[in-house]
This record gives sequence, C-alpha cells and structure tokens, in this order.
Amino acid sequence: MAELKQTPLFLTYKEYGAKTIDFGGWALPVQFSSIKEEHEAVRTKAGLFDVSHMGEIEVTGADSLAFLQRVMTNDVSKLKDGKAQYTAMCYEDGGTVDDLLIYKKSDNVYLLVVNAANIEKDYDWLQSHVEGDVTLHNQSNEIAQLALQGPVAEKVLQKLTDEDLASIGFFAFKENVSISGVPSLVSRTGYTGEDGFEIYCPSDDAPALWNAILEAGKEDGVVPCGLGARDTLRFEAILPLYGQELSKDITPVEAGIGFAVKVNKDFFIGQETLKRQKEEGLSRKLVGIEMIDRGIPRHGYEVFVGDERIGEVTTGTQSPLTKRNIGLALVDVSYSELDQEVEVEIRNKRVKAKVVATPFYKRSK
Repeated sequence: MAELKQTPLFLTYKEYGAKTIDFGGWALPVQFSSIKEEHEAVRTKAGLFDVSHMGEIEVTGADSLAFLQRVMTNDVSKLKDGKAQYTAMCYEDGGTVDDLLIYKKSDNVYLLVVNAANIEKDYDWLQSHVEGDVTLHNQSNEIAQLALQGPVAEKVLQKLTDEDLASIGFFAFKENVSISGVPSLVSRTGYTGEDGFEIYCPSDDAPALWNAILEAGKEDGVVPCGLGARDTLRFEAILPLYGQELSKDITPVEAGIGFAVKVNKDFFIGQETLKRQKEEGLSRKLVGIEMIDRGIPRHGYEVFVGDERIGEVTTGTQSPLTKRNIGLALVDVSYSELDQEVEVEIRNKRVKAKVVATPFYKRSK
C-alpha cells in the first residue's frame, strides 16, 4: 500500500489530539475534538484548518491571460491585480476538470489554487494546452495553506500583524504580509460560508504559524478544525466539492455554479455545451433535499419518484447545529420544484424526502 502524503503540519497534529484519516492519499485530520464542536466554533467564533494539501500552480509569461481565458470558464480578463476569482476548467464536453481559485498578482503572474486530489491531473491538463509564452510551475510542495474562518477571524489574526486586515476586501488578497514574522499571502476567501482568511506561507514556516494563531485566538475560543467540520460547513453553505457535486460527468452549470461560467466571452474549452445548457435549459440540476422519514441521505444514494430513478445524492449529513437530515441531489429537472416529494433509497429501503430551498446556511452580515 502506498505511503500517505503528509502536510508540513503532520507532526503538529498529535499535539492537538487529531484523529487522522486517508483523504485522497493524504494523512489528514478528520477532527481534533468533535465535528459538532468544531462546526459550532467556526459558526460562532473561529476555527483554524490545515489545508496545505491543496495545490498551487503559478502561471507566468506574456501570453498568460490568453491561455487562462482559453482554459477557464470565468472571464479572467475582468480580474484586477490583488483580486481572486472563482472559476472552473472543463473538458470539451462540458464535464469538469476542476474548480479552483485564480489569484492575479500582476499582468503576467497568476496563482491557481486547485483541489488536492487533482494537482497532477490539473497540471498535466494545463500543460497540454499551453500555447505561446506561458510557463507553469507547480509550487504545491513549497507552499502551505492555513484557513482561519469564523466571526472573530479578523480580530484574532490582526493581533499577529501590522497590516490593516480590514482593508482586504472579499475575494481580495495582499502579498508579503508578516503574520507573526512569517511572510504570507493573505486572502479574504474560504470554504465555510463564514468570513475569514486563507493564508499561504512557506511550507517550513507552517507549524510555527499554526501555533501562533491558536495561541493568539485562545481567549476568543479559536480551535483547530479537521476535514469533517470543513465538509459540513461547506455543505451547509452549498459550496461544491469536486468528486461529489462536480466531476468529469457533471458540468458547472448542472452543479449550480453557472455564475462562474461566462459563455459569451471569447472561446474557451467546453463553451459550446455550457452555452447550450444555459440557453436551452438543463435536463438535471442540483437541489437541496430534507428527509421526511428517518434516515440520512449519503453520497451515491439513489433518488426516486415512484418507480422512476430521478437522480442521486451528491452530499448528505445531519446538520451539526439544526439536526436536520439534509442533502444535495442531482436530479431530473422535472422533479426539482420546491416541496416535490421524492424517495431516497437507504439500505434497500425507500425513505421519504422533499426538495427544499438552499443554501441551508447563510451568515448574517
């Protein structure tokens, strides 16, 4: 069996009582205390996540913008220096290669942040489409990423820097910010539905930075958080997970991120299919469901109306805070109206559910 990859914080996990699991070939913490406690901390105070398994690919060269426009669904030409953009990359048939963030550092320098399980695949796919003066550099092993998320995130991080963090707006970033003496790229982004920051720093500095943030946040209730809470938090906020809501067989439009697909810009890979889906409508779409009968909808469970299989669950859980048994399901658009009754097959038994509004959680401003 192949040895699991480790982030620079792997040895630090034990000090905080982490329970680690195999996540896409990485040894990562699923929880430190409990998923419920960590979920609640992020919603009410703040939590610190190690997301150093994510990939970072730098794109440089005079033809970088033209290249990115061709391989990304969003309009990269709208991106200004110091700003981030959410986008997707698609295959010719509209299926999703990955969803990612683009950071524009300057006219010819961009940083792509991609999903951990897709680093090599994304790099190879991007490299195969390079034309002109474009250079790709996979920086994933050189960069660690921490995410401080929750209502007190700014207050806590501000203790460790002279930079005015309030001046970093949503989906904006600053480079070379000294956080407890560690030079970092600080971005007002996240994957939890809360305010907060993602902090990119040299890999060797990650353990010291992790400890400094937790120490600074101790009196404000900041706790270390694992992948379990990260998943329940992103799910409540309806932030898609590659391999579940998005895949080579699911387009960004079907997955509900059509806002990141600008079909009227110049040519990009997958444009024809995505434009048709936007203009002519979908045959299937992602909806929220809530169980009426007892049971929890899980990834891969089939969804029925009568004898007709209409789709399947992409993500489901019991909400840690509301205790609602809820899920996301990709279903035939004919059965996507609110309050539509459906059945989820759980352990060979059909269990009643209904289509409900999403997101399941939206923070108050």
